[in-house]
Amino acid sequence: MTSAREIFLVRLPSSFRFLIRLLLLVSALIGCKTERRNPSLEKPILTERRNPSLEKPTLKEAAMTLGADLPPERNRPAKPAPHRRPGGHYSLSGSFSTGEGSYVRSLLADGASLWVGTTEGIVKVARKSGEAVQTVTTKEGLASPYIFTMKKDPKGVYWFGTNNGGVSRLDGKELKTYLPSHGLADFWVYGIDFASDGAVWIATWDGVSRFDGKNFKNYNTKDGLADRWVYALSVDRDGAVWFGTESGVSRLDAAGRWKNWRHSDGLGAPNKSGLSKSDNTGFGTLSQSKGEDYKHNHNLSVLDPGGNETYNENYVFSMAIDGDGNKWFGTWGGGASRFDGDRWQNFTTEDGLAGNIVYAVTVDPHDGAIWFGTNHGVSRFDGQNWSSLTLRDGLANENVYAVAIDTDRHIWLGEKGGVDEWAPREKGAPLK
Repeated sequence: MTSAREIFLVRLPSSFRFLIRLLLLVSALIGCKTERRNPSLEKPILTERRNPSLEKPTLKEAAMTLGADLPPERNRPAKPAPHRRPGGHYSLSGSFSTGEGSYVRSLLADGASLWVGTTEGIVKVARKSGEAVQTVTTKEGLASPYIFTMKKDPKGVYWFGTNNGGVSRLDGKELKTYLPSHGLADFWVYGIDFASDGAVWIATWDGVSRFDGKNFKNYNTKDGLADRWVYALSVDRDGAVWFGTESGVSRLDAAGRWKNWRHSDGLGAPNKSGLSKSDNTGFGTLSQSKGEDYKHNHNLSVLDPGGNETYNENYVFSMAIDGDGNKWFGTWGGGASRFDGDRWQNFTTEDGLAGNIVYAVTVDPHDGAIWFGTNHGVSRFDGQNWSSLTLRDGLANENVYAVAIDTDRHIWLGEKGGVDEWAPREKGAPLK
């Protein structure tokens, strides 16, 4: 059938037909041009992203309820592990992209805002509207755009730990960066926490630093630290500082005494499957940097050359302290470990944990439940029961590097390429 446009062209003189065809061609080429997003996060990049296995993408205004409105084959969850329930108490509320090649390694829920730390910089998002209201990159003064950790101190000051760019402090007016030339132990900063005396404790790739606002005091293996590579730290209610390292857990108590725990002491579940060790130490650090030319080593692989999972004895990725004072540690292959001061207890996929490689541990401020970001999804443990969200439930990526919980009890998950938001299915309903 001849289209109306073709009939119109036929009726015109040949010179006009040629001109109009040329204009149509140019218009088509312009229309096909794809918008490229700036990885430096100069503008809001809140593009929706979804798990490609889902037949129909779900927008924020049409949230997907877990176990409903999915293709038939996705309504049949895999056989759950003992004591594990599928994450049916949550629905996918929304998501946004941070760029195809970026990784979200840190999240900070902050009132009406969410701070998103990526390998390309920081973006502050208004939770309700999804609007990006602020960005912090090298243009704003960061020495490195790659963010490992973010924390807000009791005075409302924000602290950012970076990959090969030291630690930065944002007080709302000024961004100040501290490097080894200022006394910081190392350029790589993985963890930050605050003591009751106002000191800032900083975990680095070459020991730990205590900063009193003016001076740094550094500690390393010669002082009692289990390993110089420190990936997590927390200050407990007694003033002791706990560190998760590549060689186990260390504690520096208020009296200045050190004590270490390793796998042989109970940290991490045994390697029942005989998995090989990974040599990917540093886990996604910068391979090199020259001036502002940052070349990211985004090798966050936890697989061996044959595609099998790995197990690194003593390696601690993350930690948190719950309301009862229990210390929780996320390990590389040994699952999640809980230490009550006397006894270690380990939890793995056999118990209900989504994956045995635990990148993130977060305590729910509303009910005290523990959330774990793992290599196979995110899990929640209330002390008795487990529930998990996985690819089967709609996660965009099964590797969950960061978990944050906002004042509305929404769960935010940092993954490769963006952030997912999950909401309780019924407001005020118990989360079991």
